[in-house]
Amino acid sequence: MRDAEFFRRWMEAAAAAVEREADRLTELDSPIGDADHGANLLRGFTAVRAALAGADPAAVPGALLQLAGRTLISTVGGASGPLYGTLLRRTGKELGEASEVSDEELRGALDAGVDAVARLGGAAPGDKTMLDALVPGVAALGTSYRAAGDAAEGGALATVPMLARKGRASYLGERSVGHEDPGAASAALLLGALADTAEGAA
Repeated sequence: MRDAEFFRRWMEAAAAAVEREADRLTELDSPIGDADHGANLLRGFTAVRAALAGADPAAVPGALLQLAGRTLISTVGGASGPLYGTLLRRTGKELGEASEVSDEELRGALDAGVDAVARLGGAAPGDKTMLDALVPGVAALGTSYRAAGDAAEGGALATVPMLARKGRASYLGERSVGHEDPGAASAALLLGALADTAEGAA
């Protein structure tokens, strides 16, 4: 069972990963986006760190994820804030008021979060978006957390030859081919951080 401390550590690990990889995310965003993905997420997850540090010590996992999601929506520019915020808010809402959640419950909640992202963005796997990392990553949670992180990373790399059909990159048409989608790359960081957290708690 995973308690609130597990989710605090996950968000901290995600923030550390974004901080470490912010320059790379911006480099990925430069040829097919606005060259601000890394900076935007860094600002957002820095704010998440501060928000969780000031959160009620008795907050349950679902409440912590909803707080993180609201913080990202309010601090991250562009499409990333609403998309990541929706992912975490919906996941947290699905977890409800439980003080501890099982791995199966977390997987189901993340499924709901990914569905909410797909509806918000109107995208599907294969459109060269964060869903190309999230969908295989969350599906692989049935195997293990590390399998989920690896599947998400593989999904992000698989966006390189894709033609972007959604988001800023879609405006470039054929010129979007040959570049890794920055949203997929950052989504892989989020699930990789989850795997690191789960292995550290094992």
